[in-house]
Amino acid sequence: MDNVNLNAFTENAARLGMRIQETFSEHTRDLSITRGGASIFDMPDDKVKNIGKQLDSNSDREKLDAMKRLIALISKGRNVSNYFPQVVKNVASQNLEIRKLVYIYLLRYAEHEPDLALLSINTFQKDLADSSPLIRAMALRVLSGIKVPMICGLVVLAIKKCAADFSPYVRKAAALAIPKAFQLDAGQQPALISVITTLLRDRSPLSIGSAVVAFESVCPTRLDLLHLQYRRLCKILIDVDEWGQVYLLNLLLRYARTMLPKPTVLQQGESTEEEIDADLQLLLVSSEPLVQSKNPAVVLAVVRVFYYAGPPSSTSKVVNPLLRIMHISREVERVVLAYLLIITRAQPQLFSMQYQRFLVRTDDPSQAKRDKIKVMLNLCDVDNHQALLREFIDCADDVDDTVVGDAVHAVGRCAASHSVMHGMSPIRRILSSTKQMSDIVVSNAVLVLKALIQNQLLVDSSAPVSSQSPLSIIFHLARRVDDIKHPQARACVLWLVGQYSAAPGASTVIEGVADWAPDVLRKISKSFNTEGSLVKLQALTLAAKLFLLCPTDQRLGLLCGYVLSLGRYDLNYDVRDRTRMLNALLVGISPTMNGREMEEQSSVILRREQVIKVLFDGKAGIIEENEETFGLHHIPIGSLSLVTGKATLGDSVLPEWLEGGIDPLLRQSEEDVLPVALPPQAISSASSTAAKTLGSAGVTPIVLTPTGSSTPVREAKESHRDLEKFYASGSDKKSSDSESSPEEESEDNLEEGDSAHDSEESQDDTADDESSEEQEHEVTDGSSTKVQQ
Repeated sequence: MDNVNLNAFTENAARLGMRIQETFSEHTRDLSITRGGASIFDMPDDKVKNIGKQLDSNSDREKLDAMKRLIALISKGRNVSNYFPQVVKNVASQNLEIRKLVYIYLLRYAEHEPDLALLSINTFQKDLADSSPLIRAMALRVLSGIKVPMICGLVVLAIKKCAADFSPYVRKAAALAIPKAFQLDAGQQPALISVITTLLRDRSPLSIGSAVVAFESVCPTRLDLLHLQYRRLCKILIDVDEWGQVYLLNLLLRYARTMLPKPTVLQQGESTEEEIDADLQLLLVSSEPLVQSKNPAVVLAVVRVFYYAGPPSSTSKVVNPLLRIMHISREVERVVLAYLLIITRAQPQLFSMQYQRFLVRTDDPSQAKRDKIKVMLNLCDVDNHQALLREFIDCADDVDDTVVGDAVHAVGRCAASHSVMHGMSPIRRILSSTKQMSDIVVSNAVLVLKALIQNQLLVDSSAPVSSQSPLSIIFHLARRVDDIKHPQARACVLWLVGQYSAAPGASTVIEGVADWAPDVLRKISKSFNTEGSLVKLQALTLAAKLFLLCPTDQRLGLLCGYVLSLGRYDLNYDVRDRTRMLNALLVGISPTMNGREMEEQSSVILRREQVIKVLFDGKAGIIEENEETFGLHHIPIGSLSLVTGKATLGDSVLPEWLEGGIDPLLRQSEEDVLPVALPPQAISSASSTAAKTLGSAGVTPIVLTPTGSSTPVREAKESHRDLEKFYASGSDKKSSDSESSPEEESEDNLEEGDSAHDSEESQDDTADDESSEEQEHEVTDGSSTKVQQ
């Protein structure tokens, strides 16, 4: 017996060992395929030739390996459409992994082989009724991805079927298939809109985001479809998937600005009061928790809602979330800075205390540096302008010329806005940059200097001539005019020299003219033919201004006449027109300036004071804001154009606010109508048992209430002092009873019969109780006698 058990145990152990070995070999083979993913991409040509044989094989492992190699070849850009017939045969494979790869292949090449793709449609339609929701969703995804217009009707029917599926995952796939069907045939829009309306009423938040994507693709202007769903969509906003929240927030923002009244701010003395619609408040309250999302796109969508739909006080809630996500990655930082350029320009007080978060780092990308400079410039105020000015000056030493140019402009705007011209430290720093930097940087520095000097001289026209005065800076630029090569910068220097070259009352070589001004004109006259048109125009204006200051000086007159004669025969039309205009202005001062006699002039002749008024006065010193430099402020936040700086196709347009909004009753659904609570009814103990027995039959018990006094009045007992009065009262009652009506007598008889019946039953019950007690007594007596025996 022991030998038999030992043999059986040995056989079972051998079988178990073989089973374990086979299972281990199967797993290791799959592991080798998984780890050898790199070999799939670097396969030799002989393995490519074996793909067809593997697809026709009966082994699922071979088919799976072949499909992996086909997908790898597709990812490398190889054309593998010649395997289409063999792949289609495996569309009904029982292996889920093979079927997934087959579906990917069909999505790639179904458009190139529409006839062969139609062969697999029956399989997809069968899969729409599969028990697995994953298979149903995949079948609809592939069926809608086959870009064959002749099957658009079948696709729409499949979408309608899956939109009513009990699985939310399948309904989500149906929503994502709607835009594909709309691209195949735009005539299916009415049918697709009805499906979208059904999906928007879905209770599961899993499919709401995809339904919103379908809505934006098929009917983005049909906001009336959202009336009954608006409040419910706001309430389930927090449960929608992350990317669905982005699309849903943008849709609700468009609905709010189109259908809801704009929030207003009322000024009541020193305090302000905000009026906001209840439905708009619901949107803001529902979206506020989403600022804690890990997805930066969701946070930016919430910021867009609060900025464009909320009252001004609600924008402060997005400050910390924006600063939190700004340092997630460089890509996110780039987008957040684009948002901040708009927000800080409109409400700089929100971030004025956080300016240190925008300081430029050396490892920042060039565009990020430029955006940070612009943001800090928007935040510049009385409290932080000194620190920001030092930061801008440090940024002027950057290796990137574009960053330096923006920094120089920022220095000029900061200095001009907050009156930091005293000390001229920004000016000295900008002047030092002209020695070794590029022409673009020098041009920006000269432009800023021009504006700063204009503003300072307009404020204080009697500025002393010192090493830091504006006139000394102009003298410094005039001496180095040969070192400045950029045409726009040279033109700015010539304009400054001509505008501020007057020196009344000073001991100069030429009376009324600064000593360095004629020398600048002499240098420019030598290179007049090689200068740009901007420099030539300013050179002609400089010559006219110097001649107006001292028309009696012969040398200055000859130099100015020479420059005007060069402009008279220049190739540029603008230069020749400027020359003719200046000759017409100067004809009253020097009749021979333009080479004609006074008698030949038929135009109006101006006096010297009038010409000085024309050429010198009316030059306001301002710094013009360049949209290209300081951002595209007309583009709303949330658009790609704001980030790229160029207009892109497909950017959403933010609608304007409606005057008073639509009737809020249109948004009232059945869920918003609360059931009316019924008043509580008094329940008596007598009717409670009747209600239990009659409740199943649906009969309502009747409770009788007295119509007279609320409390029953008992008759007073008569007091009898002797027997004669007692018997007398009894005879009176009998006589009164005999005089009662027959109906009362019948009622009394019935009551007496009931009471008699009740008394008989009570007597029977009493007799039964007495007999049972006697029997128990006899039993106890019998048992006691047995115990005694």
